[in-house]
Amino acid sequence: MASFYDDVWNRWDDAMLDAIVAEDFAFRGSLGDETSGREGFRGYRDRLRVAAPDFRNQVIDLIAGPDRAAVRLRCTGHHRGELLGMPPTGRAFDFSSAGFLTAADGRLTSAWVVADLDDLRRQLRSR
Repeated sequence: MASFYDDVWNRWDDAMLDAIVAEDFAFRGSLGDETSGREGFRGYRDRLRVAAPDFRNQVIDLIAGPDRAAVRLRCTGHHRGELLGMPPTGRAFDFSSAGFLTAADGRLTSAWVVADLDDLRRQLRSR
């Protein structure tokens, strides 16, 4: 499960995405978007990459069982493209999120992620 954040998100590794994410992956992202399928998730991830090319997830806590996991994350980056309907500001951001993931047959089947979007909005608007 940690590879989902280390490789698929932080390294933007498409080969690893294909290896560990199920074809029918159901994803609800912290920005409120819902996608289905591997390609739908890839599109969401890549839109976030345009908004913050240096976006990183730091795993703070991970509790995992054989087919499910809960993770607490620290998300950081710089606002370089449209994000939450806001034009790029160049500002750094640092917010918390949490994810709940399921797996079957060695692949992730779903992820539901929530984030402190009020904190993120404040950071992008401040200064």
